[in-house]
Amino acid sequence: MCERGSRSIVCDAGYSWRKRVPHNAQGGALCHSAQCTKLAIVKYSIALATLACAAACAAVLPPYELECEARRNPVGIDASQPRLSWKLRAEEQSAYQIQVGTSPGETGLWDSGRSTSADTAWMAYNGPKLESFRRYWWRVRVWNAAGEASPWSDAAEWTQVPGGASGWKGGWIAHPDHSLGSGPPPIFRKEVVVDKPVRRAIALVAGVGFHELRINGQKVGDHVLAPAWSNFRSTVYYESFDVTALLRNGANAIGVMLGNGFYNVAGGRYTKFTGSFGQPRVRVHLHLEYADGTVADTATDGTWRVTDGPITFSCIYGGEDYDARREPAGWDRPGFDDSAWRRASGMEAPGGELRAQSSPPIRVQQTFRPVKESQPKPGVVVYDLGQNFAGWPRITASGAAGTEIKMTPGELLDASGLVSQRSSGGPVSFNYTLRGGGEETWSPRFSYYGFRYVQVEGAAALRSLVGEFVHLDAGRTGEFSCSNDRLNKIHALIDAAVRSNLQHSLTDCPHREKLGWLEQFHLMGPALLYDWDLRSFLPKIVRDMREAQTIDGLVPDIAPEYVVFGGGFRDSPEWGSTAFQLPWLAWQIYGDRTTLADGYRTMQAYRDYLNGKLQDGLLTYGLGDWYDIGPRGPGYSQLTPQGVTASALYWSDLKVMENAARVLGHPAGNADADRLAAAFEKAYWKGGSYATGSQTSLAMPLALGLAPAAARRGLVEKLVADIRAHGNHTTAGDIGYRYVLRALMEAGRSDVVYDMAVEETAPSYAGQIARGATSLTEAWDANPNSSQNHLMLGHIEEWFYAGLAGIRPQDPGLRHIEIRPQPVGDLSWMKAKWETFRGPVAVNWEVTGSTLRLHVHLPPGMTADVFLPYAAEPRRVGRGDSDLVAGDFRTAK
Repeated sequence: MCERGSRSIVCDAGYSWRKRVPHNAQGGALCHSAQCTKLAIVKYSIALATLACAAACAAVLPPYELECEARRNPVGIDASQPRLSWKLRAEEQSAYQIQVGTSPGETGLWDSGRSTSADTAWMAYNGPKLESFRRYWWRVRVWNAAGEASPWSDAAEWTQVPGGASGWKGGWIAHPDHSLGSGPPPIFRKEVVVDKPVRRAIALVAGVGFHELRINGQKVGDHVLAPAWSNFRSTVYYESFDVTALLRNGANAIGVMLGNGFYNVAGGRYTKFTGSFGQPRVRVHLHLEYADGTVADTATDGTWRVTDGPITFSCIYGGEDYDARREPAGWDRPGFDDSAWRRASGMEAPGGELRAQSSPPIRVQQTFRPVKESQPKPGVVVYDLGQNFAGWPRITASGAAGTEIKMTPGELLDASGLVSQRSSGGPVSFNYTLRGGGEETWSPRFSYYGFRYVQVEGAAALRSLVGEFVHLDAGRTGEFSCSNDRLNKIHALIDAAVRSNLQHSLTDCPHREKLGWLEQFHLMGPALLYDWDLRSFLPKIVRDMREAQTIDGLVPDIAPEYVVFGGGFRDSPEWGSTAFQLPWLAWQIYGDRTTLADGYRTMQAYRDYLNGKLQDGLLTYGLGDWYDIGPRGPGYSQLTPQGVTASALYWSDLKVMENAARVLGHPAGNADADRLAAAFEKAYWKGGSYATGSQTSLAMPLALGLAPAAARRGLVEKLVADIRAHGNHTTAGDIGYRYVLRALMEAGRSDVVYDMAVEETAPSYAGQIARGATSLTEAWDANPNSSQNHLMLGHIEEWFYAGLAGIRPQDPGLRHIEIRPQPVGDLSWMKAKWETFRGPVAVNWEVTGSTLRLHVHLPPGMTADVFLPYAAEPRRVGRGDSDLVAGDFRTAK
């Protein structure tokens, strides 16, 4: 029995535990059983007792969830000094020790020694030079404040891969007859003989635009739309796989299929733009390590064979056609006769630096089955999948060879019940031609679309159809629910749009555009980082912006910049603001100094560019408050001068850059920001109001900190009055709406936000749901001529966590947060959980009569000031669980 006293208890996963008598004010809350892999918070209502493993009564519990570059046991690390992270189970950390070895149980490569630090993330490896294709194991232990050491953690691992093209064998290859991207996408093959036991095999593959690697008849991995798209002239990402289990003694076949992706957008059906980086090509390197210690390599060269593949049309926008009759049976298996195939041609590299993809892959995440079928005319069947999402249909069919099945996806139906693509861009279709001879299953490989409905011609051959939701495989970190089902539906509405647009870029819509419009990432960024673990994704976006930056410093509105638009669609400061805000967000939420440093170079050049655009001390150009609600149809800002949005955000950007300079040890000054603030005040302050007095004009100076303290109360009153005068509706657009919500939340007027949220009449979230929307729409009124799956107005998601739950980050790396819950309206309870890189933060509250009961859980290494409604002073809480009560809180004003 534990010396502190314990009794038996069972965790939610069913494993035996002991309940330990707390010996301090707070207790741990994580499942510590060696058998339990959930590592989940045990469910609780108000109080949660301290739990400890019956088998381990050590004073300090070992760290868990070890990660390398924010990934678990990754294959494919090309950083020369990988950064290591872990979580703590119960107690604060005062020191740590990391050991790294080259085999399980061996730790002699590098030992950090006991290092005094409370940090648990981004600890850089500092040992001997790492070797490509080598597997490394590591473990960590920690000391608590009393100097007591934990046991060693379980071992974790990573596999090192080449940091550039110099570490690869072979070269790039392509089809010899397909110059300038003409012809159907090719397929390649090569056989390799394995004549002795293999200890480990690592495959590297880079196919542009997209690739699918196959070994012995099986697809390697479950990634789709791979690799991550980029500016291929600057960076080409490659994927890394452990393929040991796919190889066998004797002959083995390697096959690769290519798709055009963003590398070669030739058109032919709907497309947002046309353009090409060149002929699709591929590079593969298979590294074999035999049990006897010898190694062998197979790589793409002129001995590989190539032919036209079964994909006859491939466009990232227009869809995909597949003729199964053209797929040679067994082409990706050993023994296939490829004598009639051509020899592959050697090709120049696409131009970009080869980099291991460290951002998450895209995977099939969810499947939707039809909820309704209709036949609007003979020979045409329409399937309603019940949800608007990004992905493709997957079919099973049988019939005679040459039978064609045409699938037209869309978000809406027209008056006759046929699929309409007017909101999403068309014509777009997915087409399959049967090879015959039995059941066939198919889904597109290299094109996706946003849709709810699928119109099928040739449905007689169809046996089943489902929809597959594809998006970035980032870990979900947020959970939110409350007693008002309308708010829960709004949360789901936004979540569907976020998931649909969380691809290898943060797109604005998954059909017409598919481009990385940048304003969304700084405006939706805080909301996204509550819900998703984007630690390994943000560095990719920061790189995209740096590679898109022009020689004179402009950060264009989209990154990667596959097409050069004109005017404000290329140069709008509100969009480029992400170059400042996103690296800072990575530092604030994740404590990622490396990403902040990488982004700082882009900030410097962009600042110089924008300073050259100032007129009378202000930025007065760009798209402004895009899609605000004015007398004309949606588009350019109608109610708010462009100078308000552009200049207010640039002032915020300059303050971010000033703070970033201090963090990074660069010279920091505030003269630029001070001059801009003075010019803003002179131009737009109108004696109690700003500019036109629009909601955006009032909210942005409030939320960003430009408004003087003496004027803030009056500005909030004007903002509230305008919202009430519009029937609890906003008039703000893409840029201003987030700041309307922030200004209200920070002024303690979440009651107004709540009234706006539940208002059923358009324009509103609830109005979109009432019109049948299942994902967030582009226009507030769910206009059928606009996208029905759009990310840009989902800012209330941030309010769910920062307003209702009150979880507000304060110190960089989440060492300290504030919790300011704002129970409003008829809400009787709310639950929120945020799985931070330090561990779980949970806030639950319930209202009974006029009493608020609040439960807070914090991980080790984090403190919080809890502000109960109308309390005079906050209460400081630390790790573990805290329960607080506010009596008569509704009348405490």
